[in-house]
Amino acid sequence: MKTDINTKILAIDTSCDETSAAVTQGVRILSNIVWSQASLHAEFGGVYPSLAQREHKLRIDWVINKAIQNSKIEFKNLDAIAVTVGPGLAIALGVGIDKAKELATKFNKPIIEVNHIEGHLLSPFARSRNEQSLIVDNQFPALGLVVSGGTTQIILAERLGKYKILANTVDDALGEALDKGARLLGLGYPGGAILERIARDGKKNSYLLPIPMLGRENLNRFSYSGLKTALVRLVEKIKKEKGQLSQTDIQNLAFVYQDAAFTHLIRVLTYIIHNSNIKINDLFVGGGVGANVYLRNLLRKMAREENLTIHFPYSKILFGDNAAMIGVTAYFSYQRRNYLKSKEISKIDRSPKFRIDSI
Repeated sequence: MKTDINTKILAIDTSCDETSAAVTQGVRILSNIVWSQASLHAEFGGVYPSLAQREHKLRIDWVINKAIQNSKIEFKNLDAIAVTVGPGLAIALGVGIDKAKELATKFNKPIIEVNHIEGHLLSPFARSRNEQSLIVDNQFPALGLVVSGGTTQIILAERLGKYKILANTVDDALGEALDKGARLLGLGYPGGAILERIARDGKKNSYLLPIPMLGRENLNRFSYSGLKTALVRLVEKIKKEKGQLSQTDIQNLAFVYQDAAFTHLIRVLTYIIHNSNIKINDLFVGGGVGANVYLRNLLRKMAREENLTIHFPYSKILFGDNAAMIGVTAYFSYQRRNYLKSKEISKIDRSPKFRIDSI
């Protein structure tokens, strides 16, 4: 078995509403195909599980074949197949797992089970196909921030494969909270990206919304339900006074809501940095909300103030759900010989609530 930078992996991710396949070579991405179902779920205001499963089944063969074609690597020359086993939607995860088992059996390849959150956490390690700098420096222990539609976590990465969750959400994930805020403002679904765009023309002190859990950052948790309720009440108040929201109102509300949500995130992260008994020099950021430019600027500012080196994925597509990050994460597992041979594939099953600290 190869355990060097030339290890070639076909990775599959069907954790939610993107059908994705990628081929990686070490930490380099040779191909990364993502088929989004977002427009199909828009009428439901969120992901409809049975629809997601059906679309995965319809698209997965095409997506995998396209990834193989673009990579210029034949199935027989792969070293392993990687697949997301959780967390995620159970019936969606099952589609990718079944396909990985089928291919592993057909081509007699080992399977690497990947935690989706670890994929987001390690996505900054991914490199482009032609990137020459492939060495992973000794940057551990480090902090990881994973912010997506389903996850808001601060993670201590003691080393690759060993993680501790330092802060988690008690209700909505950050991405979910942004989507709900966008829906309250009539911006549609998926709302986070639309909210960001509208907020660019908003003013910082136009309205007052509470910073979640202000002064209670020592609890090491996130909570966005109270902020959402405050936005509901503020929108109702403005509508009662004006009859309806103007475009300027929507822009200002989008800004203050997003700003309050991000300020809460930064305050909890800063508290953990200040009170950690482990020397931390690096911060890794992954997950779909990390694509938000305003949030990245806030994180860069905080990193400068705390003398941290901050790492983001090099491409916007790597922030969202994608199989390339799964392939890169699988490469590190492969180096540790953490995989199952094709004859052991019956042991693989979906794990919808798979925690990164239980790897």
